[in-house]
Amino acid sequence: MANEVNNFQELISHCKEYGYIFQSSEIYDGLAAVYDYGQNGAQLKKNIRDYWWKSMTQLHDNIVGIDAAIFMHPTTWKASGHVDNFSDPMIDNKDSNKRYRVDHLIESYADEQKAMGNEQLATALLSMMDVLLAKNDFAGLKKLIEDNKIKCAVSKTSNWTDVREFNLMFSTQIGSVAEESDTIYLRPETAQGIFVNFLNVQKTGRMKIPFGIAQTGKAFRNEIVARQFIFRMREFEQMEMQFFVRPGTQMEWYNFWKEERKKWHESLGVPAAKLRFHDHVKLAHYADAALDIEFEFPFGWKELEGIHSRTDFDLKQHQEYSKKKIQYFDNDLNEAGKPYGNYIPYVVETSVGLDRLVLTILSLSYAEEKWNKEDGTEDSRVVLRIPAKIAPTKLAILPLVKKDGLPEIARELMNDCKQSFHCFYEEKDAIGKRYRRMDAIGTPFCVTIDHQTKEDNTVTIRYRDTMVQERIALVEVKNLLTEKLK
Repeated sequence: MANEVNNFQELISHCKEYGYIFQSSEIYDGLAAVYDYGQNGAQLKKNIRDYWWKSMTQLHDNIVGIDAAIFMHPTTWKASGHVDNFSDPMIDNKDSNKRYRVDHLIESYADEQKAMGNEQLATALLSMMDVLLAKNDFAGLKKLIEDNKIKCAVSKTSNWTDVREFNLMFSTQIGSVAEESDTIYLRPETAQGIFVNFLNVQKTGRMKIPFGIAQTGKAFRNEIVARQFIFRMREFEQMEMQFFVRPGTQMEWYNFWKEERKKWHESLGVPAAKLRFHDHVKLAHYADAALDIEFEFPFGWKELEGIHSRTDFDLKQHQEYSKKKIQYFDNDLNEAGKPYGNYIPYVVETSVGLDRLVLTILSLSYAEEKWNKEDGTEDSRVVLRIPAKIAPTKLAILPLVKKDGLPEIARELMNDCKQSFHCFYEEKDAIGKRYRRMDAIGTPFCVTIDHQTKEDNTVTIRYRDTMVQERIALVEVKNLLTEKLK
């Protein structure tokens, strides 16, 4: 992390103070686990989304993008298994009536034990939890909680109910009259919109296997225990790509995409040391292999992106429930010299949470710095070292004073640059205060127009990360930034 003593609560406060992320409906005391993106957060989020979209649909000639609707026919979720299987094991404390996700409850206790130096106990506890979750052994999970005397954070007691499943889908009604309406769901993932459009895209795009379909969009899950800021929310955004392959080749592509996606995160500025693969102990009902790319957040190693080999489960289920043939005719020749013919493709999925990626970038970028100046006095700043190519604002244009023709020169530079990248113009306050504000917002470059500019057409450019300043020609500003933002 940019600052290893980084305080997560201070990062959350910083996000609000500088227009990144606000509590939703804050004037009404907020809505739990729902957040709004402010002017800088929305731009950062868009920049990351665009970076992903370009890498998938523009830089791969066999991947195309779609934008499927949030509402889908309710049979979609029956076919996908979400109606019957999309749930988490929950447990309630009888004294406080507080509900917990079982894995979160045990993980929190394990973290406490690690902090106390009981590393071996914590590791054993988590290993046993994984085994019990894989077997859906709810009685065993409750016994594990009781044997370790894990307590509710509110009541401080171990008086627990039985463990039971809780479905995470939000339901609503569609139709003009409530009595005649049908129950539909807010989608809990974006993938199914891709699967039901497989034939539409394959035929209209004349796509040849292997090929992928990418999508970004909102998904909704009724998380009972949503926590850790924007890491786990009830309304969130996914960036998913489903890669359709010939049966028998799925592991080859699974291994390809897990490495490809890790390299992509590194290209975004995430250090390799902060990323790791974590293979799933318990596979989802549709998968024959699955892993998470985990990132070391301020609160520990957590999932950032999932890579799943989904077999032919989804297309086969939609074929069965819709009674419509969903197959692909493969003209390529097999080892016997004959066409592979008709088959239901297998799928390798990459699925990354956009909000988690925003949190990744912010937690890596946030730093509180102090140093001694040449005169011996101490100075400090808070800075967001967001990679320049995804920073919300690329360039701040700052006339030294609000007179003597300097604002006019600054406005002319602003008009020249704003077609190419996002700029910010500011006249208010001393130049030092403006620099500090731009550091806190994460603006990588500041250009100051001063009286010397009128004499020799040069300006001072300041670099956020090093605070180094240099004099360059006014006409070179746009070209310099265009080069550095590649």
